[in-house]
Amino acid sequence: MGDSEYIVEMKHITKRFPGLTANDDVSINIRKGEIYALLGENGAGKSTLMSVLFGMYEPDEGEIYIRGEKVRITSPRHATRLGIGMVHQHFRLVSNYTVAENIILGSEPQNKLFGFLPRVNIEKANQDIKQLSEMFGLKVDPTAVISDLNVSTQQRVEILKMLYRDAEILIFDEPTAVLTPQEIEFLLDIIRGLRDGGKTIIIITHKLEEIKSVADRCAILNRGKLIGVRDVAETSTAEMARLMVGHEVSFTSDKTEAKPKETVLKVENLTVKGDMGNDAVKGASFEIHSGEIFALAGVSGNGQNELADAIAGLRDAAGGKITLNGTDITTHSIRQRIEEGVAYIPEDRQNVGLVLNFTLRDNLALKRYYQAAFAKKGVMDNKAFEENGKRLIEEFDIRSSNGNATITRSMSGGNQQKAIIAREIDLKTPLIIFMQPTRGLDIGAISNIHKQIIAERDRGAAVLLISLELDEIMDCADTIGVIFDGRINRIAKASDLTVNEVGRFMMGVEEGGETA
Repeated sequence: MGDSEYIVEMKHITKRFPGLTANDDVSINIRKGEIYALLGENGAGKSTLMSVLFGMYEPDEGEIYIRGEKVRITSPRHATRLGIGMVHQHFRLVSNYTVAENIILGSEPQNKLFGFLPRVNIEKANQDIKQLSEMFGLKVDPTAVISDLNVSTQQRVEILKMLYRDAEILIFDEPTAVLTPQEIEFLLDIIRGLRDGGKTIIIITHKLEEIKSVADRCAILNRGKLIGVRDVAETSTAEMARLMVGHEVSFTSDKTEAKPKETVLKVENLTVKGDMGNDAVKGASFEIHSGEIFALAGVSGNGQNELADAIAGLRDAAGGKITLNGTDITTHSIRQRIEEGVAYIPEDRQNVGLVLNFTLRDNLALKRYYQAAFAKKGVMDNKAFEENGKRLIEEFDIRSSNGNATITRSMSGGNQQKAIIAREIDLKTPLIIFMQPTRGLDIGAISNIHKQIIAERDRGAAVLLISLELDEIMDCADTIGVIFDGRINRIAKASDLTVNEVGRFMMGVEEGGETA
């Protein structure tokens, strides 16, 4: 028997993947009824450790005790039977099913039809779910279809799915990554309520402020090893950051006042169609000057992707005009735009930003391989590729198992992101578009990328930063535009806006006039 004070004990867990030890002899103990945070950079091993607890991986070494009993958790279904539930970063819901259908999937309440044929009792399910949702303050309509719900409501459905299966130990993987500030507050309240209802909560995150506001204790991982466990009330965010990254971290970029010069990008009345043929961007107008960071804030799915794609040439404009340094580029091809000086860090790094089966070296040269420096009379110059790769790997601290020769697919998301940023910044273009540049990255990498964004501005680039992270926008922007439902409903100097005002515009609550 383990110590009964702990509901979860993970002892000496080691989990290896080819070329990587994701968890290296990690031991953690979690008390019943506490909120326990797992903190660490990307690739520190947080998600792996929780995937082991949830039965998605079996550990190579180590033991797990649940409620004092030693267990070998062989599958998520087994974990569910032990009362463990997990809300993944990417929700796992069937989009054309209703809320109730998703919640009961795999554990349907059944009536016997004619006494022996099982029939799903959806009325009972709807009732049970309504009760559960009221008990934990999770407002959802059991009969609504998932595809009609916004992200934060879908997340509540995921939480209800765990509760419906009687989960007592709830694991949240980066739960606030996709939420607005207002939705985050609401979720943290829900999490506190779950704890008050006797649940034990484990949160994986790299957002220190959230840990400070809800967690009782936090375990800090760094490169697969457990660095320490701290009482949150007695630990400053600066100390957490230092443990997590291994050195002091500055939270705000030391950025000087912008000195905007001539207009580089001018977008006039731009309309862009979405994938469904609807207008995703509706008559957007703004301009960005040389030496200015223009940040576009918005909740996911309000047209920002389509807007960026249209400027970079991945989508056609349905109306309006895009001008770069005085040249109308509205109908130019992607390669023409690259030559004219558009660099693009796309949101979908794996499908758009990189060729995953290429080496790191080749990915770092993707935008230039045909230029004189890399090719003599159309023949690739190997040495130039090698040197370019080496220089960028060093300059941007891209970590990989095999340097230039690493197959990009095998790198962590954070390092894949660094590779794209290195390649694009190195083009030294007049316009650079950063789309979600730090999504899923940790503080060390984030503060590094923010410095690079600001350095781009300082060398005179016009920077378009599109982000769902409000902190990032407040930290980097000189000018902020807020996009809601395809329209830019407010443009103002960053210094004139508070986080809450931006949050309200993002929800479409306040229609602001144009002020430049």
